[in-house]
Amino acid sequence: MSKAKRLIDILLYISAKKKFTAQEIADDFNISVRTVHRYLLDLSDMGLPIYAEQGRNGGYTVLSSTLLPPILFTEEEAVAIFFAFQSLHYYRDLPFNTEMKSVSQKLYDSLQQEAKKKVDTLQSYIAFWNPKRTIETPLLTDVLEAIINQEQLHIQYESKSGITTKHVQPIGVYAHDGLWYMPALHAPFEKILLFRIDRIHSIEVSDKNPDSTINLQQWLESDYEPQQPIRLYVELTREGVRQCLSEPNLEKAVVRSSDGTGFIEMMIDKGELHFISSLFFRLGQHAIVKEPQELIQLIRKQAHDLLSIYPEQRDI
Repeated sequence: MSKAKRLIDILLYISAKKKFTAQEIADDFNISVRTVHRYLLDLSDMGLPIYAEQGRNGGYTVLSSTLLPPILFTEEEAVAIFFAFQSLHYYRDLPFNTEMKSVSQKLYDSLQQEAKKKVDTLQSYIAFWNPKRTIETPLLTDVLEAIINQEQLHIQYESKSGITTKHVQPIGVYAHDGLWYMPALHAPFEKILLFRIDRIHSIEVSDKNPDSTINLQQWLESDYEPQQPIRLYVELTREGVRQCLSEPNLEKAVVRSSDGTGFIEMMIDKGELHFISSLFFRLGQHAIVKEPQELIQLIRKQAHDLLSIYPEQRDI
């Protein structure tokens, strides 16, 4: 048996046993005690925290450690994990960013030469691209730690109305389009609101709440129910259909006709009108809003405001 294989077997053995003697290893692996001591020194040099206890009843103890025993991956599995890390390459801020770079480098270094060539080639042709944001998210790790500890927070949050203090119970974080978001139960309204983490200026732990009513996965998979439902009906040209199919919030609601045109008919929350008004204003004649009247008025106001900036020039 090779030394490398023997070391792995002993590492798995002592990681499970935690407390042991050199004689026990010698007996179980049919090797000399002197060889055991040599192997233990090698494992200690590799970073395994082994503590030697002196005396008649002495032995060895593996101290509490975050080191994991070896996991054997196939070459294809290692390449897949490497590219999973690469998919986050375009995010400016990541939790555990240093550790992820370290793991990625270890995986790459562990590959055989042919596999490294494959990875190098694939990197020239595959990219999990996101717009590389210049916006910093300095509190991302702090927010994530608070979520893991199930803590309620007072946050200083920047919105259209300025910087205000909000009392929230975060349920998780997720990344989208190069930015990080935090859905959280907003205490005054007892409903889940969405906060951009880069807009959080400060956080302060206010309390612990072990009885969270919903987690991130449940929230993401839950059916959307508008708090103030209002009917949206929009007629779309062929170009309007194409554009709306690229919008995640509208894609499922687009109904296409045989000639390529279509329409959107769905219930939305009244609080979203300002958000979607900008979208339909941008689509112009390719998306004709029929309902609700409040949305039509918002689009008219946007058009009026734009015309006031660019008044018609009269010939003198």
